[in-house]
Amino acid sequence: MTRALVTPTPTPAAVDRRHRSVLADRDFRLLYTADAAGRLGAQVSFLALPVLAQTVLHAGPGQVGVLSALGTVAFLLIGLPAGAWVDRMPKRTVLVAANLSRVVLTGSIPVAWACGALALPQMYVVVFLTGVATVFFDVAHLAYVPHLVGGDRLVAANSTLSGLNQAADVSGRGIGGLVVQFVGPAAAIVADALGFLWSASSIARIRAAEPSPQRTATARPRLWRETAAGLRFVLGHPMLRALAAKGAVTNLAIQLCQVSFVVLFTEKLHLSAGMLGLVLSTGGIGGLLGAIVAPAVGRRLGHGRALWIVGAVTGPFALLTGFMAPGPLLWVGAAGWMITIVQTGLANVLAVSTRQTVTPAAMLGRMNATFRFLLTGALSVGALLAGLIGTCVGIRAAIFTGAVLIGISWLVVFCSPLRNVRHLHELGERAIPVGRTPCGRSTCHHLRACRRHWHRSGRTGPAVVAELIAVGYSVAGLGRSDTDGPRRHPELVPRPPAPLASRPLTGRVAPLPRESPEGLG
Repeated sequence: MTRALVTPTPTPAAVDRRHRSVLADRDFRLLYTADAAGRLGAQVSFLALPVLAQTVLHAGPGQVGVLSALGTVAFLLIGLPAGAWVDRMPKRTVLVAANLSRVVLTGSIPVAWACGALALPQMYVVVFLTGVATVFFDVAHLAYVPHLVGGDRLVAANSTLSGLNQAADVSGRGIGGLVVQFVGPAAAIVADALGFLWSASSIARIRAAEPSPQRTATARPRLWRETAAGLRFVLGHPMLRALAAKGAVTNLAIQLCQVSFVVLFTEKLHLSAGMLGLVLSTGGIGGLLGAIVAPAVGRRLGHGRALWIVGAVTGPFALLTGFMAPGPLLWVGAAGWMITIVQTGLANVLAVSTRQTVTPAAMLGRMNATFRFLLTGALSVGALLAGLIGTCVGIRAAIFTGAVLIGISWLVVFCSPLRNVRHLHELGERAIPVGRTPCGRSTCHHLRACRRHWHRSGRTGPAVVAELIAVGYSVAGLGRSDTDGPRRHPELVPRPPAPLASRPLTGRVAPLPRESPEGLG
């Protein structure tokens, strides 16, 4: 007797949910309003804190620079372990606690100012601890969205949230400047605290059930082991590794250009800060457009193809910024910058959706933390390179260097398995061995085999580089041999399916598992 396979059909409720706008969902709408309130308040503080330090505490340029840097240094200091902590806790609880912490911290500044006790060390501590809370909020937020909307609406949700972020970048600082001008910097920081309070209240009212963090029967690994597992997972996954490299190169190049723009406008072109802000805001408009069209472009070209095709088309326009000068060339460069940043807005939707799709739920926090760490580190390197190249060669040389990097960054995705991916459902959740190449051998074994081949053929340069990278992988524990134990986090080891003969026969036969598409795993 022939056993027919039963193909599950989606229920009418599931089909209706897939075609509804994500904003029609009450829980997602609460998350959206929470993001809007928090980001608007953060944009106000972005201007109010340095203005308060300068006008009330008479801080110098160096002290203001330290104050600004402390807001992002937390990503480099605790970004990686924060992912392991987030994976151990309910995501909604982390979001609410992070927002309430920011309410208390930011609210302490206007209270101290009103009492006449405000001091610069207090502002340093508040900004740093607020950055720590922001690290936990951002990592938990990226891990929470897939649970809230489901995989079928993940791209639409990320497009909506990314569009909100880009709109906040364009308009938030303008609104913040008006608030600071009319009510003063100390009172403006109250608006920031109220925004975080509104955000915490909105997230606390979300009703969607969240799966509890997975617990294993064995003792939980140490924090540093879980952190290293997240790092190995990202660097060992061919798609995540490509997205991390693409994002790091793009962030480095954009930061290199933006820092150089400041020097170009003030010292070379002698243009006002308002004109600089206007040119930079065109980038925000481009990012907003990219986020809006990302779902349609992803459906038309394919999610993987869109990442490199849009990058290849828009990237060369960054070269126009190197020719900016008073007059028409200024607006030509601004238009080129707007077109260039379209790829960033699109990548913020499609790349993030891809990351969330290929990563198991138990690893989402650590994956997002690893990306935050790498991408934030690239921003710091880009700023340092801008100063180095601008001082040694020239400020326009720094802009052209960043523009060239933006123009070729799409090659990273083109040379990865993402190149021909059309739909997210082709990816699925795959727990691939970390520290191994697609052929199944460990990374160190593969690199040293390449080194031996290059050495025999007389190519000593590549052989030395391969050996150094292999040693680095061994030291970091990213490319162990087969005798070194499991390469995957215990939570990610898939349970093998039972053979058909051992399964109980019932009236309804479950469908056979589909084979994974070739070349994606």
